[in-house]
Amino acid sequence: MIRTGRAELDFDGIRDEFVLPQEFPAAALAEAEQVVSGGVPLGDREDATSLPLVTIDPPGAKDLDQALLVQRRGDGFRVHYAIADLGVFVVPGGALDAEVRRRGQTLYLPDGNVPLHPTVLSEGAASLLPDQTVPCVLWTLDCDAEGEPRDVRVRRAVVRSRARFDYETVQAALAADELHPSLAALPDFGRLRRGLALDRGAVELQLPEQEIEPTGDGGWRLTLRPRNEIEAWNAEISLLTGMCAARIMLDAGIGVLRTLPAPDSDAIDALRRTAAALGSPWPQDVGPARFLAGLDPARPESLALFVDATRLLRGAGYTAFDGTPPEITSHAGLGAPYAHVTAPLRRLVDRFATEVCLAVSAGEEVPDWLRAALPELPSLMGTSDSLASKVDRACLDQVEAWVLADRVGQEFDAVVLRADASAADVFVVEPPVMGRCAGEDLPEGEQIRARLTSADPEARKVSFERV
Repeated sequence: MIRTGRAELDFDGIRDEFVLPQEFPAAALAEAEQVVSGGVPLGDREDATSLPLVTIDPPGAKDLDQALLVQRRGDGFRVHYAIADLGVFVVPGGALDAEVRRRGQTLYLPDGNVPLHPTVLSEGAASLLPDQTVPCVLWTLDCDAEGEPRDVRVRRAVVRSRARFDYETVQAALAADELHPSLAALPDFGRLRRGLALDRGAVELQLPEQEIEPTGDGGWRLTLRPRNEIEAWNAEISLLTGMCAARIMLDAGIGVLRTLPAPDSDAIDALRRTAAALGSPWPQDVGPARFLAGLDPARPESLALFVDATRLLRGAGYTAFDGTPPEITSHAGLGAPYAHVTAPLRRLVDRFATEVCLAVSAGEEVPDWLRAALPELPSLMGTSDSLASKVDRACLDQVEAWVLADRVGQEFDAVVLRADASAADVFVVEPPVMGRCAGEDLPEGEQIRARLTSADPEARKVSFERV
């Protein structure tokens, strides 16, 4: 467990409730420390240290999975995407392998995370930190003028990142027309990929993202973090790589995909009825993706529609296959087959999917240990995803109750998200809180005044009533 500071109000209760691991087993930690102290075995790798790669991550992040370089190439683009290579650090069947399979993914809590890998790896030898020569899996994606991939190469390499940026810094550089040369082509390429996503029917819900920040005096506050253009374009690089990985595995008949079944007609019809009730025009010849993309996220009715549209994205999971093609191969939220390969420091499945892609691309047999592991991954990741979601929600609920504990009886502006006959889920604008509000026939997509009736930090629960 990593602690990033000490506050009077901590999250140890949540750690205890969900029995989160405190330390790595001694044998697992020893394996990680041994491979680092003995010198990282680079093996026969391509020397790509001349590539001026850079990273873009949240401020303060040290577990850097990806570094990128986006270039113009003729009338198209070349994307170099370096991904941390955990395959060189984790011995299949070893103590560390067993522990990371048990953990599944890094869990992020406001006062410190529970990492997937020991920090000697995730924030040290395996991280793509600037000015550090590290092993990586290097994807090179040559794309045409429309942004579609025409040639894909993946291999092991060594790289040396030139700089570490965060989203806000790069967004400010874009506004000042001072983008780093390695990112100069990102805006044009990112816009192309966003357009292609809409063409595929990719659904993006522009819901406000609550974030927890320290106040500096031992407490916490809630803020809303808008997603800027740089973050969206950077995400498109990751999504493109995952789509290319899925195609490699599907063509080879072996791998593990991130899948989501297509929404049934009832879900789409229900969303259309909600849109009609809220007075949001939705032409019959426009699909859900373009309709949702055209909404103004600042309007209350849009917020209610985004929440209602979550019904279109139910049933996500992982699908492993070997020989027999899976029944579902696509991710309906992205409109394409997709695999997780770009965050191996933080997510278990990425290491295994990447190893499949490397073997297939090199014309080699997929190792027996990897074939044996594939059927276990959907269950391991499903358990991990469920835990991560519960921990995230518990942390938000806890801070909401702390922030509002001394404001019971006060009134707030709130947007009604989803209502039944006697209550509704509401989003309070300031502070940004989601809670349950009592009241009959509350109007979805409209702004109301709500009175805080309770805020219980021990139960991690807040409730409101309509004024």
